[in-house]
Amino acid sequence: MSLLTQTPQARPVGEHSHGAVPTIPDSSRAQRHTSYAAADFPVPTGREEEWRFTPMDRLRGLQSDAPMGEARYDIHADGPAAVIRERVSTSDPRVGSSGLIPADRPGARAWEVAQRAAVLTVPADTELDAPYVVQLRADAAADAPAWADHAVVVAGRHSSSTVVLRYSGSATVVGNLEVIVEDGAQLTLVTVQEWADDTVELARQHARIGRDASLRHIVVTLGGDVVRLDMTVAYDGPGGSFEGLGVYFADAGQHLEHRLFIDHEAPRCRSNVEYKGALQGDSAHTVWIGDVLIRSAAEGTDTYELNRNLVLTEGARADSVPNLEIETGQITRAGHASATGRFDDEQLFYLQARGIPQDVARRLVVRGFFASIVGRIGVPWVVGHIMEAVERELAGGVSA
Repeated sequence: MSLLTQTPQARPVGEHSHGAVPTIPDSSRAQRHTSYAAADFPVPTGREEEWRFTPMDRLRGLQSDAPMGEARYDIHADGPAAVIRERVSTSDPRVGSSGLIPADRPGARAWEVAQRAAVLTVPADTELDAPYVVQLRADAAADAPAWADHAVVVAGRHSSSTVVLRYSGSATVVGNLEVIVEDGAQLTLVTVQEWADDTVELARQHARIGRDASLRHIVVTLGGDVVRLDMTVAYDGPGGSFEGLGVYFADAGQHLEHRLFIDHEAPRCRSNVEYKGALQGDSAHTVWIGDVLIRSAAEGTDTYELNRNLVLTEGARADSVPNLEIETGQITRAGHASATGRFDDEQLFYLQARGIPQDVARRLVVRGFFASIVGRIGVPWVVGHIMEAVERELAGGVSA
């Protein structure tokens, strides 16, 4: 039984951290049902805790029994020749070796339907001198059968690499992505969701981090009608490190949902999460759920998660729910922070008082909001691309 379970309401909260203060939890995130069989999951209605923010009527039947077939991306890969890219049967032993088990009906259906998987391997003791970029473009009508996608990224022992997966085009997609960071490896994985406005994506990404290994996981979500990304992280041994950075921008009518579950099951591991999002336009909606579980064996854990949302117009809504569950008091740090707000009027006044037009001042404020996290991404192409995308989003002007 946990010593502490913290589940704030979906509203702006200030920064705070936790020690091991005994309380009685209602439930544990670790108790979430998982299965490879879709039949083991009831069809969700939207009243379930894990679905209550998601617009079920816009999922095109992905939550039930909509037709689903293999993914058919137009794929272009570019980068160091040392990287091995394969297309294998889902019976290959590497598929499922991360420990990924679907936690919802769409994910289990995709697991059942996918017959082949893409495997990207950075060999052991290899240090890449440039990012390996895979561009995956979809071209499917909104009424076409959904796609079931499965991919595995493996960073071999003591390797050092950066991998970028860039998704674009139109489709209805359910994806499972496995990330395996073997002992002593260092991997930066960037996923860019730049879908067309009619795309619906439900995706699960699961990472397993080896002993003294590190994963920098960067999520950029800029497009799509409904995009829901569920990221889980587990540790194979002590000394593992996870850094999760996220940037998202929702326009009118868009629903962008990011969920994380970091399972600290090994001692002396670290996790640090920071996601920032902006919203503009009527019915723009973002959701961020951050769950961290520190198990009884995970002594010496150091964890922190932060979510910030900037609401640019009336009619937009951001939900932010950080959850922290602790089963041992022998930790280094455990905390979280969440806040949602509008423009800082004092900042705008300061800029306008110095002769900067209002629309330009607002753009500067938004750029400054994202700059602290974008500057830490460390991949120049991605940094430049994000800021260009933000400029395009704001090109029509931002109203109060």
